[in-house]
Amino acid sequence: MKFIRFTHKHGQHVGILRGGGIVSIQEINAKRKLSLPIDILRIIEQNSVEQLRDIGDDSQYTVIPMEEVKPLLPYDVPPKIWCIGLNYKSHAEDIDAVQPDEPGSFMKPASCMFEPGGNIVLPPPDVSNDVDAEGELGVIICKRCRFLKAEEVKDAIFGYTTTLDLTALDVLRKNPRYLTRAKSIDTFFSFGPVIVTADEIADVDSLEVITEHNEGICSRDFVRNMRHRPYELVRFHSQFMTLYPGDIISTGCPKGARIKQGDRVRARIEGVGTLQARVT
Repeated sequence: MKFIRFTHKHGQHVGILRGGGIVSIQEINAKRKLSLPIDILRIIEQNSVEQLRDIGDDSQYTVIPMEEVKPLLPYDVPPKIWCIGLNYKSHAEDIDAVQPDEPGSFMKPASCMFEPGGNIVLPPPDVSNDVDAEGELGVIICKRCRFLKAEEVKDAIFGYTTTLDLTALDVLRKNPRYLTRAKSIDTFFSFGPVIVTADEIADVDSLEVITEHNEGICSRDFVRNMRHRPYELVRFHSQFMTLYPGDIISTGCPKGARIKQGDRVRARIEGVGTLQARVT
């Protein structure tokens, strides 16, 4: 099942992708006499997916064409945003860094997020003049959990999404301790617009993560080539802190695209989704 939040005819909706378009949960509630949350984070928290698995034939509903909607962030304030640095060898080589033995994780604030399809606003040159954008696979947590065992990880994952993670590389080069600052500038993160439930991804390791830059491919690699793959990232981080429904773990990029004003950048993962932005 694929969830999306969007605006349509001046109203905000949450829906599921069906039949080449979107069926809004508001309409499902009305037709099926249900009271499902019209908020993706609440759907995750309340484990409402099972109630949506048998909603009947698409002919019962208005299927809204994708070209008529404006996608939004699945939810505005994730409980936590974890990102993983240098998880692909090619990315470490690109910035002349050594891959860490343990996940090179850091957190980002919700204040740095921008809407899918929106604008990445480059900072003034005296703040940073060397920014890259990285298309990544995001893991969405479905329940509160701590100290997960390897065999328990699968049940802690709600689904997957595409993310764009940006870095002020010149800030980072000054001092590796500036990582949080280099990663947290406004419009330096987005996710969505689609979240696909974990049951639709038969083999996470076979997914190919692609970053496109101005219609060309900047980088591509398979999840199986990550130093620390998604299940291990979830297990590892649960050892240090409680994970909550809606937490995001953005799992790293093969190589980032150096961007400038006027560019377009896109994260693409077949079977998961596409997330794009303009650079201003």
